[in-house]
Amino acid sequence: MGKERRGRKALNNIRLNFIVEGQTEETFVNRQLKPHLAQRLISVYVRCVQTSRKRNIKHRGGVPSYAQARGDISRWMREQPQPKHRNVRFTTMFDLFRLPEDFPGYRAAAHEPDPGRRAVALENAMLEDIGDERLVPYIQVHEFEALVLADPQELSSLYPESAAGVRQLVTIAGDYRSPEEINGDPTTAPSKRILQKIPNYRKSASGPTITGRIGLPTLRDKCPHFGKWVDRLEALGSSA
Repeated sequence: MGKERRGRKALNNIRLNFIVEGQTEETFVNRQLKPHLAQRLISVYVRCVQTSRKRNIKHRGGVPSYAQARGDISRWMREQPQPKHRNVRFTTMFDLFRLPEDFPGYRAAAHEPDPGRRAVALENAMLEDIGDERLVPYIQVHEFEALVLADPQELSSLYPESAAGVRQLVTIAGDYRSPEEINGDPTTAPSKRILQKIPNYRKSASGPTITGRIGLPTLRDKCPHFGKWVDRLEALGSSA
């Protein structure tokens, strides 16, 4: 009976490959999503987008162009083709803020005023362009720091010297139904607002720590587009 249960568990296990924008997202996935999804028998592997390769050294981080991101995703898919790798899935975590203009559906989506619907339109265009049903595309509205602003009070734990700035960020976040609605203008995007109030803020070092303190339940509640993505990833655990 024990062997049968172990065999059934191995059969139903999903391998989920994340292709993310940078180190901050990579750390976030490893710290928060990986242990959470493991409860659904989903094994998580994550890497940043490969932007170049020189002298056999791979350089990763950022999404300077969709073509580079697409090439990296496609390479990983070819390395784990169907039907042999039927339990493998792929997902992304790219920022809507400063998304490259060669992204599929970019011009059409630019006319959509609602950022959540704009992200969905871009995700659908990406899925159609990649042409592999194993992909669960995700675009973060507008950037990773929207998750931090789900509860900006937590910033005080790392930046006690910036108490006044933290209070101002709490007020700013309270002006929106969701931090995902805080716009992507180069001077007022979530990361820019945080830096204006907390000049010492360091995204890669502090961002995943703060979101860890906030916790997934609050992140999902305050950031509905993010929450729907996590719902879809969880559902993969029962799809094998």
